[in-house]
Amino acid sequence: MTTIADRVREARLAAGLSQTALAGSAFSPSYISLIEAGHREPTDSALAVLASRLGTTLEFLRHGEDGPNEARTRLEIDYARLDLTQGDAAGALRRLKALDLEVVTPSMRVLALSEMARAHEAVGELEESVAILEPLVADARARQHHVEAATLTTALVASYLEAGDLHRSVEVGERVLADLEDADLLGTDEQLRLASTVLWAYVERGDLLYSTHRAAELIALAESQGTPRGRGSVYWNAALVAEQRRDYELAQRYTERALALLSEGEPDRDLPRLRLNYAWLLLRSEPAQPREALDQIERAAPDLAVLGSEIELSRLDVERSRAHLLLGDLASAETFVRAALDRLGEPPRIETAIAQLSLGDVQYARGDVDGAAQAYRWAADMLGMMQASRQSAAAWRDLGDRFLRQGDAAAAAQAFDRALREAGFRPSVPLSSWETWSLT
Repeated sequence: MTTIADRVREARLAAGLSQTALAGSAFSPSYISLIEAGHREPTDSALAVLASRLGTTLEFLRHGEDGPNEARTRLEIDYARLDLTQGDAAGALRRLKALDLEVVTPSMRVLALSEMARAHEAVGELEESVAILEPLVADARARQHHVEAATLTTALVASYLEAGDLHRSVEVGERVLADLEDADLLGTDEQLRLASTVLWAYVERGDLLYSTHRAAELIALAESQGTPRGRGSVYWNAALVAEQRRDYELAQRYTERALALLSEGEPDRDLPRLRLNYAWLLLRSEPAQPREALDQIERAAPDLAVLGSEIELSRLDVERSRAHLLLGDLASAETFVRAALDRLGEPPRIETAIAQLSLGDVQYARGDVDGAAQAYRWAADMLGMMQASRQSAAAWRDLGDRFLRQGDAAAAAQAFDRALREAGFRPSVPLSSWETWSLT
């Protein structure tokens, strides 16, 4: 059984302190040695001083994980996780916010806060998730707890990605990846998952050439050192790179490989998200495969209903709508896309603009040209508020196609120009020069 002696020694070693450093001016090094040898029972006042220096609590040194505060907090975290798996992220947040994290160990505090960040992300509160994760990552890096830092940073990069802050997502991810390389932790699940998430940030930022090179490197590393889960993460993100290059055949092969690998482990949020991405690919292949896409969507739906965020559930409904539209079921297509818009609510998001494009397509198929035009214009207004990214460039391109189909050449030209600009292609000749030349 773990004793006070064991816990003091383990905490001292984890903190990187010698017995003399832990003793400080309050105790003698020999007193610390006697405690760690089990020959001296420290008083509560002495344990309180040691706990402060070791970054833990008196209760933990005295009772370990069986202490009342630790046990109660761990139980509430388990209940919060259950809330999340049952789709009650708001309930998980209420439970976690009610915890007193000042009376538990730092490791328990990190566990509670990381679950709180996950709950914020699940309800679409990305700014709150980032505000929690940033200091946790900084603290883990300061303590050189590299695996913990990598896990937290993967969640942080994902939150920045969903919020559209692409440069920050790359910055924080690369910094921790460098730490992992220095610590000789290449090929671990945590490193591969973080590297794969950062890879997607590069794709979103439009760095396709570098992303393709990086994906090839990660595949080689994962195949030589990675577990099935780590390799699955790499193939998934490599598929996303292939998607952006419009190589849908390669993207499908990578996605099928990722599905096979991730299906070997315990079911979690990654597998239904990957199925949703596979459905996206099937709807854009030549020819499109809407029935196969719906099969993947229906397999993903039950797990995403309890594990996914509101944004992921909205994406699920948009892809459902597209599949039904291709199958000619306009009533179902409209039902699902309106459900997606209800989930997304008022905040300006790229997903909302994409959903409006899908709504316009349904209305156009119904013959409601005015309704379609209104939805497309609404999407254009929403896109105008978005930070430039490859995803927004693709949405502008899709919008231009819709305007062109409606015969609005001027609006189509503006949308195509915006797509080029957001993809990084700026005018080579200033507008003022064209105006000057037209007068001569």
